[in-house]
Formats: sequence, structure tokens, C-alpha cells
Amino acid sequence: MKVEIDSNSGFCFGVVTAIRKAEEELDSTGQLYCLGDIVHNASEVDRLCGKGLKTITHSDLGNLRNVKVLLRAHGEPPATYSTAHDNNIEIIDATCPVVLQLQRRIKQAYDEGVEAERHGGRKPLIVIYGKNGHAEVNGLVGQTNGEAVVIQDAEGIDTLDLDRDILLYSQTTKSLEGFREVVEEIKRRKKKGKFEYFDTICRQVANRMEKMREFARNHEVVIFVSGAKSSNGKVLFEKCREVNPRTYLISEESQLDPAWTEGTGSVGICGATSTPLWLMEKVGDIIRRQHGEE
Repeated sequence: MKVEIDSNSGFCFGVVTAIRKAEEELDSTGQLYCLGDIVHNASEVDRLCGKGLKTITHSDLGNLRNVKVLLRAHGEPPATYSTAHDNNIEIIDATCPVVLQLQRRIKQAYDEGVEAERHGGRKPLIVIYGKNGHAEVNGLVGQTNGEAVVIQDAEGIDTLDLDRDILLYSQTTKSLEGFREVVEEIKRRKKKGKFEYFDTICRQVANRMEKMREFARNHEVVIFVSGAKSSNGKVLFEKCREVNPRTYLISEESQLDPAWTEGTGSVGICGATSTPLWLMEKVGDIIRRQHGEE
């Protein structure tokens, strides 16, 4: 049996940086707070918790004083930085550079709209194509004082005031295909006012989708490893299953069923941008042992 781990799977560079920063602080002091799960993978969170990382909520942040808190790759709204400043909390900022650049673009567009409104104009409607409630999206909406509208798909266009000028941005991990569908539908339906759209999708994430589909085609069975909270994982899993119906989703090695790979000549193991390589390797080792491929 050939067992192969997809070389394009696993942590994106933003997650790699966040975990590196966390480990550096933990190795130095043995204690660090993280606002939200550092990555949407319970196994990796548990590993870092064992080193002293403590996951907190935004409510917890308001009650802390004089500590260090890591902001994960997803980014945070301005209110988080204000709370940290007021509570003498030292921020270790691991916001992904791609997300940080997007935050700045949205804030600049919003501030320009506010200035235009002061001079008798009307602010454009800032629209974000993304998952409502997602940590990254919350950070983006925060740049607009909570005024941006979030749509999850083309159906969300029904909620927009299409008579207003519209500026459309995207959550960095959404699919290019979905973004283009939203763009074309707004173009079709908009009869007045300006419409500008900005492709702000991370290419490291977007480009891995087709590579992963090709990987899935080249194996008889695919084991997709992803945390239950990972939005990116759900999308990539479905894309793999479209081209290979024998694709199975697990979040940890204990969920493996030997029957899935019985009599199989090749097994591919892949995962989300939040899936650690060590976990995929562990899954591969177990599959080999299950079938006497030590």
C-alpha cells in the first residue's frame, strides 16, 4: 500500500508564524494567553496548552491585567487593541500579513467615506464576502465601526441596498469561484451607483484547492484531516470528495476506520490550512500499521 501525505496541505504561513511566536514565548516564560483558539484544530491546541498556552475569550480579556496575550493569524478589531492598552496587556501580534493589509484597506476606505459624508456626500456601502461570525470577518467589520455588511453567498445580495455605491472585499480564505459568482450577480442586478470589487483572497490558500483536487484524483482513498471548527477544512474536504467519493473526513486519528482502506493500493492524506503536519504523519503511520505496512 502506498501512503502519501499531500505536500500542499497543512499550515499556511500565517498559522506557522502564530505558532512560532507562541512557542518562543512559552519556551521563555512557560505562560501565554491566546485570544481564541490559536488554530482551528483541537489536537494542535491541546499540544500547545500542554506547553502553557491558555485560550481566552474577549470577555476574559477585559478582566486580565499586566499579562501577555497573543493575537492569532485571523486578526482582531480595533476594540481589542483598546482593551489591551487600557489593561496594560502586552500584545504579541500574530495577525497574518495578508489579513493585516486587508484590514488597513477597509479602514482607509471607511475613513474616506466618513470624510466624504462630512462634506455632503454619502458613504459607500462596504460589503465583505465571508462567513458571518468568523474571527477574521469580525476583525474586518471592526475596521468600519461595525457598519460593513457581511454576505456569505450570492443569496446575501438580497440584503444589500444596491442603489448605494458598493465596495466589495473578501475574507482571505474564501473561494475564488464563490467571490466571482457574487461579483457577477451584483453587476447583473445593480442599476445605479458605482460598484468596485477587490479580490483579497490569499493565493496560498486559493491555489491549494486545485492542487488538492488533483492529489485526491491520484489516490484510491483519501483521508482528509481537519478540525471540526475549520471553515477552510469543510470547503477543501468537499472539493476533494467531488473528484474522489472515497474521501473521508476525520479530526483525529482515533476516528480512522480500517475498512476504509482495506485492499487499497494507494491512500492519500491531506488537510486544511489549520491541520498540523505531525497529525497527518501520525494518521499515515496508523494506516500503515493497520495493514501491516510497518
